[in-house]
Amino acid sequence: MESRLRVQGNPIQPMLVTFPFGLFVSAAVFDLADVAGGPAFLGEVGYWTAVAALVAAALTTVAGMVDLWDVRADRTRRTAITFNLVNAAMAALFLLTCLIRAQAPQRGANGVEVAVELLALAVGSVGVWLGSRLMRQFDRRRAAEPAGFEALRDIPGATVEIIRPKA
Repeated sequence: MESRLRVQGNPIQPMLVTFPFGLFVSAAVFDLADVAGGPAFLGEVGYWTAVAALVAAALTTVAGMVDLWDVRADRTRRTAITFNLVNAAMAALFLLTCLIRAQAPQRGANGVEVAVELLALAVGSVGVWLGSRLMRQFDRRRAAEPAGFEALRDIPGATVEIIRPKA
């Protein structure tokens, strides 16, 4: 996957997706503990963790949109679009639960909201799988590219001459 946003040559968006996914998992764990009879503050912590995850998901989505401009129209582009849609679906389900809970005086979750969060995590797991698939596709293309000084050979006007040692 080609990308304008890279860290050490790797696209940043599949890496960024781990932040909202981890926060969503944490929010679901807090809410599950709250519903299971834990202290009431766990529901509040779960709510604010989900809100933080939604902010992180929004930033990740922006990075994904920037990446889509550079992806060729092939299997990788279809995977990238599906990856972004799946992650958006996960975030939308959490957004739904957050909007419902925002109106409550105590922002604790109920059983139905926890079930929706667990469904969202199942959808997000598909996104994690697609992200790993994107990284593998990127690595296959990257392995075919020259690395190190070999990459300088094809640059017009390069002043570096690569001479192989004689065996």
